[in-house]
Amino acid sequence: MDFIRVGTLAEVPEGELRAYDLPVGRVAVAHMENEVFAFGDECPHEGCALSEGELDEDEDTVVCPDDGSAFDVRTGEPLRGPAVDAIPIFQARVQDGWIEVGPAMGEE
Repeated sequence: MDFIRVGTLAEVPEGELRAYDLPVGRVAVAHMENEVFAFGDECPHEGCALSEGELDEDEDTVVCPDDGSAFDVRTGEPLRGPAVDAIPIFQARVQDGWIEVGPAMGEE
């Protein structure tokens, strides 16, 4: 998968999340500390939408709104359960004010 333009940086204000439907599935984009992060939108524990959760900028995590599982937005690893499986992390960048999501980390 090449990078896909999903929206403008202004559409995802600092400290917020948005979800986008991409060919690889639903991907959440988080804007924290002047960086963008992209990850699978589905919590592996109950299938909840992580884009409806909260960001914790102190820990660089997204917290599932239903079960409280917390995932590292850089690695996808669960830091608090009940979820035990990682979420997929996608490459993300900002180009000329546009957020672009690329292949999953480890894929080209």
